[in-house]
Amino acid sequence: MPISIRSVPPGRGWQWIVEAFALFRKNPLIWLVLNLILVAIGWLLGKVPVAGSYMLYLLAPIFLAGIMMACRDLESGGDIEIGHLFRGFRQNTSQLVTVGGVHLVGQVVISGLMLSIGGPELQEIAQGRPMEDPAAVSPETRDRILLALLVSLSLYLPLALAVWFSPALVLLDNQQGFRAIVFSLIAGVRNILPFLVYSLVSSVLLVLAVIPFGIGLVLWLPVMVLTMYTSYRDVFVAAAPAAQPKA
Repeated sequence: MPISIRSVPPGRGWQWIVEAFALFRKNPLIWLVLNLILVAIGWLLGKVPVAGSYMLYLLAPIFLAGIMMACRDLESGGDIEIGHLFRGFRQNTSQLVTVGGVHLVGQVVISGLMLSIGGPELQEIAQGRPMEDPAAVSPETRDRILLALLVSLSLYLPLALAVWFSPALVLLDNQQGFRAIVFSLIAGVRNILPFLVYSLVSSVLLVLAVIPFGIGLVLWLPVMVLTMYTSYRDVFVAAAPAAQPKA
Protein backbone atom coordinates (compact mmCIF):
# COMPACT_ATOMS: atom_id res chain seq x y z
CA MET A 1 0.00 0.00 0.00
CA PRO A 2 1.47 3.41 -0.96
CA ILE A 3 1.99 5.66 2.05
CA SER A 4 3.15 9.20 2.65
CA ILE A 5 5.05 10.66 5.57
CA ARG A 6 4.10 13.99 7.02
CA SER A 7 5.85 16.31 9.44
CA VAL A 8 3.72 17.31 12.42
CA PRO A 9 4.11 20.23 14.86
CA PRO A 10 6.27 19.70 17.97
CA GLY A 11 3.22 19.81 20.24
CA ARG A 12 1.96 16.59 18.68
CA GLY A 13 4.52 14.74 20.78
CA TRP A 14 2.41 15.54 23.84
CA GLN A 15 -0.80 14.69 22.00
CA TRP A 16 0.52 11.21 21.17
CA ILE A 17 0.49 10.52 24.91
CA VAL A 18 -2.93 12.10 25.42
CA GLU A 19 -4.44 10.06 22.59
CA ALA A 20 -2.74 6.89 23.83
CA PHE A 21 -4.31 7.41 27.25
CA ALA A 22 -7.72 7.89 25.61
CA LEU A 23 -7.19 4.64 23.74
CA PHE A 24 -6.20 2.93 26.98
CA ARG A 25 -9.39 4.14 28.70
CA LYS A 26 -11.55 2.40 26.11
CA ASN A 27 -10.62 -0.99 27.52
CA PRO A 28 -8.10 -0.63 30.37
CA LEU A 29 -8.40 -4.18 31.65
CA ILE A 30 -7.40 -5.89 28.40
CA TRP A 31 -4.52 -3.44 27.87
CA LEU A 32 -3.22 -4.20 31.36
CA VAL A 33 -3.49 -7.93 30.71
CA LEU A 34 -1.71 -7.70 27.35
CA ASN A 35 1.14 -5.70 28.83
CA LEU A 36 1.39 -8.03 31.80
CA ILE A 37 1.82 -10.92 29.36
CA LEU A 38 4.49 -8.93 27.51
CA VAL A 39 6.38 -8.27 30.73
CA ALA A 40 6.11 -11.93 31.71
CA ILE A 41 7.46 -13.05 28.33
CA GLY A 42 10.34 -10.62 28.61
CA TRP A 43 11.11 -11.81 32.14
CA LEU A 44 11.11 -15.45 31.06
CA LEU A 45 13.36 -14.78 28.08
CA GLY A 46 15.67 -12.80 30.35
CA LYS A 47 16.20 -15.94 32.42
CA VAL A 48 17.66 -17.75 29.40
CA PRO A 49 21.44 -17.17 29.35
CA VAL A 50 22.70 -15.22 26.29
CA ALA A 51 20.13 -16.56 23.80
CA GLY A 52 17.24 -15.12 25.78
CA SER A 53 18.19 -11.51 25.11
CA TYR A 54 18.68 -12.29 21.41
CA MET A 55 15.26 -13.92 21.23
CA LEU A 56 13.71 -10.92 22.96
CA TYR A 57 14.99 -8.58 20.26
CA LEU A 58 13.77 -10.89 17.48
CA LEU A 59 10.32 -11.46 18.96
CA ALA A 60 9.59 -7.97 20.28
CA PRO A 61 8.43 -6.57 16.88
CA ILE A 62 6.02 -9.52 16.51
CA PHE A 63 4.31 -8.81 19.82
CA LEU A 64 4.34 -5.05 19.28
CA ALA A 65 2.79 -5.50 15.84
CA GLY A 66 -0.02 -7.43 17.51
CA ILE A 67 -0.58 -4.49 19.86
CA MET A 68 -0.70 -2.16 16.84
CA MET A 69 -3.36 -4.35 15.24
CA ALA A 70 -5.36 -4.32 18.47
CA CYS A 71 -5.23 -0.50 18.49
CA ARG A 72 -6.54 -0.25 14.95
CA ASP A 73 -9.32 -2.78 15.59
CA LEU A 74 -10.38 -0.96 18.76
CA GLU A 75 -10.49 2.40 16.98
CA SER A 76 -12.61 0.93 14.19
CA GLY A 77 -15.16 -0.30 16.71
CA GLY A 78 -13.97 -3.89 17.04
CA ASP A 79 -13.05 -5.87 20.11
CA ILE A 80 -9.56 -6.75 21.28
CA GLU A 81 -8.52 -9.99 22.88
CA ILE A 82 -5.45 -11.87 24.03
CA GLY A 83 -5.07 -13.37 20.55
CA HIS A 84 -4.16 -9.94 19.16
CA LEU A 85 -0.81 -10.20 20.89
CA PHE A 86 0.12 -13.16 18.70
CA ARG A 87 -1.25 -11.83 15.39
CA GLY A 88 2.27 -11.21 14.14
CA PHE A 89 2.97 -14.95 14.27
CA ARG A 90 0.29 -15.47 11.62
CA GLN A 91 0.97 -12.54 9.30
CA ASN A 92 4.22 -11.04 7.95
CA THR A 93 6.22 -12.91 10.58
CA SER A 94 9.48 -13.08 8.64
CA GLN A 95 9.39 -9.33 7.96
CA LEU A 96 8.81 -8.59 11.63
CA VAL A 97 11.72 -10.85 12.55
CA THR A 98 13.81 -8.88 10.04
CA VAL A 99 13.04 -5.72 11.97
CA GLY A 100 14.06 -7.43 15.19
CA GLY A 101 17.24 -8.72 13.58
CA VAL A 102 18.27 -5.25 12.45
CA HIS A 103 17.62 -3.94 15.95
CA LEU A 104 19.66 -6.76 17.46
CA VAL A 105 22.63 -6.32 15.12
CA GLY A 106 22.55 -2.57 15.66
CA GLN A 107 22.58 -3.01 19.43
CA VAL A 108 25.47 -5.46 19.29
CA VAL A 109 27.53 -3.14 17.08
CA ILE A 110 26.81 -0.08 19.23
CA SER A 111 27.56 -1.93 22.47
CA GLY A 112 30.80 -3.32 21.06
CA LEU A 113 31.90 0.12 19.91
CA MET A 114 31.00 1.69 23.24
CA LEU A 115 32.97 -0.90 25.22
CA SER A 116 35.90 -0.60 22.84
CA ILE A 117 36.08 3.17 23.27
CA GLY A 118 35.39 3.03 27.00
CA GLY A 119 38.19 0.60 27.68
CA PRO A 120 38.53 -1.95 30.49
CA GLU A 121 37.01 0.34 33.12
CA LEU A 122 33.72 0.63 31.24
CA GLN A 123 33.81 -3.08 30.47
CA GLU A 124 33.98 -3.82 34.19
CA ILE A 125 31.01 -1.56 34.86
CA ALA A 126 29.04 -3.25 32.06
CA GLN A 127 29.73 -6.63 33.64
CA GLY A 128 28.33 -5.44 36.95
CA ARG A 129 31.67 -5.10 38.67
CA PRO A 130 32.02 -1.68 40.35
CA MET A 131 35.31 0.16 40.17
CA GLU A 132 37.56 -0.44 43.15
CA ASP A 133 38.03 3.29 43.78
CA PRO A 134 35.98 5.66 41.58
CA ALA A 135 37.81 8.67 43.05
CA ALA A 136 41.09 7.31 41.74
CA VAL A 137 39.92 7.24 38.13
CA SER A 138 42.10 9.46 35.97
CA PRO A 139 40.62 12.37 33.99
CA GLU A 140 41.65 10.59 30.77
CA THR A 141 39.61 7.53 31.78
CA ARG A 142 36.57 9.64 32.67
CA ASP A 143 36.81 11.46 29.34
CA ARG A 144 37.08 8.16 27.50
CA ILE A 145 34.02 6.73 29.25
CA LEU A 146 32.06 9.93 28.59
CA LEU A 147 33.04 9.83 24.91
CA ALA A 148 31.95 6.18 24.71
CA LEU A 149 28.55 7.02 26.18
CA LEU A 150 28.06 9.99 23.86
CA VAL A 151 29.00 7.95 20.79
CA SER A 152 26.66 5.12 21.75
CA LEU A 153 23.81 7.57 22.39
CA SER A 154 24.31 9.32 19.04
CA LEU A 155 24.21 5.94 17.27
CA TYR A 156 21.31 4.51 19.25
CA LEU A 157 19.00 7.45 18.46
CA PRO A 158 18.73 6.70 14.70
CA LEU A 159 18.45 2.98 15.48
CA ALA A 160 15.54 3.63 17.83
CA LEU A 161 13.83 5.83 15.23
CA ALA A 162 14.36 3.16 12.59
CA VAL A 163 12.46 0.53 14.55
CA TRP A 164 9.84 2.74 16.23
CA PHE A 165 7.24 2.68 13.45
CA SER A 166 8.40 -0.53 11.81
CA PRO A 167 6.07 -3.09 13.49
CA ALA A 168 3.00 -1.04 12.55
CA LEU A 169 4.25 -0.49 8.99
CA VAL A 170 4.88 -4.20 8.48
CA LEU A 171 1.60 -5.51 9.88
CA LEU A 172 -0.83 -2.67 9.16
CA ASP A 173 0.61 -1.48 5.82
CA ASN A 174 2.15 -4.75 4.59
CA GLN A 175 5.57 -3.17 4.12
CA GLN A 176 8.69 -5.29 3.76
CA GLY A 177 10.94 -5.29 6.82
CA PHE A 178 13.83 -3.26 5.40
CA ARG A 179 11.46 -0.87 3.64
CA ALA A 180 9.60 -0.31 6.91
CA ILE A 181 12.88 0.43 8.67
CA VAL A 182 13.82 3.05 6.08
CA PHE A 183 10.38 4.67 6.23
CA SER A 184 10.49 4.68 10.03
CA LEU A 185 13.90 6.36 10.10
CA ILE A 186 12.84 9.02 7.58
CA ALA A 187 9.65 9.70 9.53
CA GLY A 188 11.59 9.93 12.78
CA VAL A 189 14.11 12.41 11.38
CA ARG A 190 11.34 14.55 9.87
CA ASN A 191 9.56 14.61 13.22
CA ILE A 192 12.52 14.91 15.55
CA LEU A 193 10.99 17.89 17.40
CA PRO A 194 7.74 16.06 18.27
CA PHE A 195 9.86 13.12 19.39
CA LEU A 196 11.90 15.45 21.60
CA VAL A 197 8.73 16.78 23.24
CA TYR A 198 7.43 13.23 23.58
CA SER A 199 10.67 12.06 25.20
CA LEU A 200 10.73 14.91 27.70
CA VAL A 201 7.09 14.47 28.73
CA SER A 202 7.31 10.67 28.93
CA SER A 203 10.47 10.98 31.06
CA VAL A 204 8.71 13.29 33.51
CA LEU A 205 5.76 10.92 33.65
CA LEU A 206 8.14 8.03 34.28
CA VAL A 207 9.64 9.83 37.28
CA LEU A 208 6.14 10.44 38.63
CA ALA A 209 5.18 6.82 37.94
CA VAL A 210 7.92 5.40 40.14
CA ILE A 211 6.84 7.55 43.11
CA PRO A 212 5.94 5.82 45.32
CA PHE A 213 7.07 2.22 44.94
CA GLY A 214 6.70 2.20 41.14
CA ILE A 215 2.93 1.74 41.31
CA GLY A 216 2.38 4.20 38.46
CA LEU A 217 4.32 1.96 36.08
CA VAL A 218 1.17 -0.16 35.82
CA LEU A 219 -0.36 2.73 33.89
CA TRP A 220 2.76 4.28 32.38
CA LEU A 221 3.95 1.17 30.52
CA PRO A 222 0.77 0.33 28.54
CA VAL A 223 0.17 3.97 27.66
CA MET A 224 3.73 4.36 26.34
CA VAL A 225 3.33 1.22 24.23
CA LEU A 226 0.14 2.67 22.76
CA THR A 227 2.00 5.85 21.77
CA MET A 228 3.75 3.77 19.13
CA TYR A 229 0.36 3.50 17.44
CA THR A 230 -0.87 7.06 18.01
CA SER A 231 2.38 8.49 16.64
CA TYR A 232 2.26 6.11 13.66
CA ARG A 233 -1.33 7.09 12.88
CA ASP A 234 -0.38 10.77 13.08
CA VAL A 235 2.72 10.62 10.88
CA PHE A 236 1.84 8.03 8.23
CA VAL A 237 -1.03 8.58 5.84
CA ALA A 238 -2.22 6.06 3.27
CA ALA A 239 -1.73 7.59 -0.14
CA ALA A 240 -4.78 7.69 -2.35
CA PRO A 241 -4.47 5.57 -5.48
CA ALA A 242 -3.71 7.48 -8.65
CA ALA A 243 -6.76 8.41 -10.68
CA GLN A 244 -7.23 6.30 -13.78
CA PRO A 245 -7.46 8.26 -17.02
CA LYS A 246 -10.91 8.32 -18.56
CA ALA A 247 -11.40 6.38 -21.74
